[in-house]
Amino acid sequence: MARPARGQEVLVAAREALKQAHTVAELRQAQAVILPLEFGFSLEQVAMVTGISKGWVCQLRNRFIRLAGAPDLDKRKPGGRRHENMSREEEAAFLAPFFEKAAQGGILVVREIKQALDAHLGRTVPLSTVYNLLHRHNWRKLAPDKRHVRADAGIQAEWKKIPGIARHRRQPLAWNGTLARAVSG
Repeated sequence: MARPARGQEVLVAAREALKQAHTVAELRQAQAVILPLEFGFSLEQVAMVTGISKGWVCQLRNRFIRLAGAPDLDKRKPGGRRHENMSREEEAAFLAPFFEKAAQGGILVVREIKQALDAHLGRTVPLSTVYNLLHRHNWRKLAPDKRHVRADAGIQAEWKKIPGIARHRRQPLAWNGTLARAVSG
């Protein structure tokens, strides 16, 4: 024989939640409380009626009863930044002096940012945390120019004309037709 259903003290709140349900999840949670108390359904029967598993019915009932009839809406959903060190606004304020320094011709040194972040948080953080912080604020590492400032295009053009330098254009021995015929037999 199964235990009697508990939660009589939240039955009125469950009826009210059933009337005011906006989502299927809220409706199922209210049904998980009401059906066993008013109609004597077992957890298996409630699961069959609501279309969810027996274990999930039990969880929904327990949450509703534990919260004393308050709907389980304020619970934080999965995902998001649960382990953030600072909010986005605090991060932007923290990075502002470094970005201003970089805009005035300086360079952004990640090691300096890491040291300042360690001091700000009061603990050491991995270097990847600093790079993730910079990535969140649309910083990207700008590669230097491929052409040197004092390079002379005329000298470079003459260098390209010297024979024997363009070795990368030669075909490897395996592509030689005579060698291929000798190997194949």
